[in-house]
Amino acid sequence: MQVICARIDGVTVVGTASDGEAALRLVDALTPDLLLLDLTMPGTDGLTVARQLSGRENPPAVIFVTAHDEFAVEAFDLDAIDYVLKPVAPDRLERAVSRVVARRGQRTELSSQWLSEFWVPHRSELVRVPAQDVQRIDAERDYVRLHVNGQSFLLLQTITGLEERLDPQQFIRIHRSCIVRRDYVSGLKHEGLGVWSVETGDGETLRIGRTYLPAVKKMAGR
Repeated sequence: MQVICARIDGVTVVGTASDGEAALRLVDALTPDLLLLDLTMPGTDGLTVARQLSGRENPPAVIFVTAHDEFAVEAFDLDAIDYVLKPVAPDRLERAVSRVVARRGQRTELSSQWLSEFWVPHRSELVRVPAQDVQRIDAERDYVRLHVNGQSFLLLQTITGLEERLDPQQFIRIHRSCIVRRDYVSGLKHEGLGVWSVETGDGETLRIGRTYLPAVKKMAGR
């Protein structure tokens, strides 16, 4: 891994650790910008290290580099930048590092506090879904289903937790089990007896929950 890193422009290896506790001590001592983190380490595992770092102010970016693909959802819930599977291809790691550089360049922008993309499990791989492409999000117990141009992807995340990370200028919650992209809404329909629905650009009709009706009407200038 050090050999691969040495070949990536702008990357300098400032330290290595053989276990989780040592990794945390090195982060304290060296304040790196990026941490390449394995999931399986003696003692404190990689997910625990990332979880502890996520609660700190200005934590390093984390890229998981591992032979285990089954923990990807947990990794991205901890705001990992990428999840690279072993054996590591140099160009794959370089792309991951370039995403870190891009993310750091966006930190000063107000919009950087909101999710700009999702990495979702799909068959045997992870698929990148730009937030701006998501038309609707439905709650399914402890999961949410992202609807994207005729496809759907299941993500381990509660709809309330996800709502807090979405740009309110781009998305609006219309029901306790549904969030829609604002520009996906083509109109509002009054069904009678105080019941309203959202009409979408694809011709769908989605019921608006009473709790969310004032915010939806405000969006429409009413």
